[in-house]
Amino acid sequence: METVYQGEIRLNRYLDKEGTPLQAIPQWACEPGWLTDCYRNMVLARALDSKAIALQRTGQMGTYASLLGAEAIDVVCGMVMRQEDVLIPYYRNHASQMLRGMKMEEVMYYWGGDERGNAAAGAGEDFPNCVPIATQSLHACGVATAIKARGEKRVAVTMCGDGATSKGDFLEALNVAGAWQLPVVFIINNNQWAISVPRAIQCGAPTLAQKAIGAGIRGEQVDGNDAIAMREALQLALDRARDGKGPSVIEALSYRLSDHTTADDATRYRENAELKQAWEVEPIKRLRNYLHNNGWWDETQEQSWSQEVNQMVQRAAENYLASDTQPVETTFDYLYAELPDSLREQRDWAQVRAMQGGSHDE
Repeated sequence: METVYQGEIRLNRYLDKEGTPLQAIPQWACEPGWLTDCYRNMVLARALDSKAIALQRTGQMGTYASLLGAEAIDVVCGMVMRQEDVLIPYYRNHASQMLRGMKMEEVMYYWGGDERGNAAAGAGEDFPNCVPIATQSLHACGVATAIKARGEKRVAVTMCGDGATSKGDFLEALNVAGAWQLPVVFIINNNQWAISVPRAIQCGAPTLAQKAIGAGIRGEQVDGNDAIAMREALQLALDRARDGKGPSVIEALSYRLSDHTTADDATRYRENAELKQAWEVEPIKRLRNYLHNNGWWDETQEQSWSQEVNQMVQRAAENYLASDTQPVETTFDYLYAELPDSLREQRDWAQVRAMQGGSHDE
C-alpha cells in the first residue's frame, strides 16, 4: 500500500496564560515597541466594545456583536495588514476596521442602523461587514482573483467564526482558493460557540484548520489569545500570499466571553464555570503580564492609558449621538446602483410621508 498524502496541523503558542514564555521569543518581541502598541489597541478595542454595549442597553444603538475575548486576533490583524491589502470582515471585526482607518463613531453608525457605517471614507477598499454566515469567504476569493489577475502585491484577508466553517460557502471558498492559488488568508476565530452550538458537536475533526488540507491549502492552529503567536502566524501567511505562494488558513483559538450578540443570553446554554476558566486565559491580561514582567509597562502607564482611552471612546460616542438623523429615503439609496421602478415608487412614497410627518403604521 502506498501513502499518497501525509500532513499535520501544528499549534503555535509563545506565552502561557500568565504571560510567561513557553519557547524562544521572536526577536521583534524582545523589544517593547510593537507589543506596547498592540496592548494599547487591545485595551482601546475593549473599551469601545463596552461603550457599544452600554449604548445598546440604553436604547441608543441597535443589536451589537461583541468582540470580547477576540481582541488579540482582531488587533493583530489590523496592525499587520498593509494598507493596500483588502479586509473582508464579518460582524465581529470592529477593532480591525478601526485600526485600518474607520473612526470609532463610524463603527457606531453601523450598529446604529446608519448606512454611513457601511461607507466610511477611512475604510478605503475594505468591504463592509458581512452578516450572512460565511459568504464573506467567497467575496474574499473574488477580491483575491482580481488581485492575482492584475499582478498586484496585495492580499485579501477575511475572518469568520468557527460556526462558519461548517457552511458550504466556506468550503467552496477554500476549494477555489486552493485550485487557483489565490492570495487570500482565511482567519477562523474559533471562539468555541456558534451562537449556542458548542465547538465539540459542530465538527468531528480535531481541528478546524485541517479543513484546509482537502483544498490543498496550508493550514495551522494558533493560540488566538497570544498576540505574539498571532503576529507570527499572520505575517507568514501574508508574506506567502504576497509572494505568490498561495492561500493559508489560520485557526485562532479563543473564547467568546460575551453573549453571541446583545440579543442573546448565553447563560441559557453555557456553564459559568467554563466562562470563568476562559477569563483566566484572555488575551489582554496575558500581554499585560508579559509587558510588565519585562519592565515595559507599569501601573502608572496603565492608569494613564485607561483614562485617555475612556475619553477617546466617550468623544466618539458623543459624536455618534450628535450626528444628524439620516432621511428616510436613505433606506433605499444604498440597495442598488440604479433603483428599480418598484422601489423608486416606495422611496418617493416614504419621502412624502416623512415630509408630512406621517406614522409608519399608516
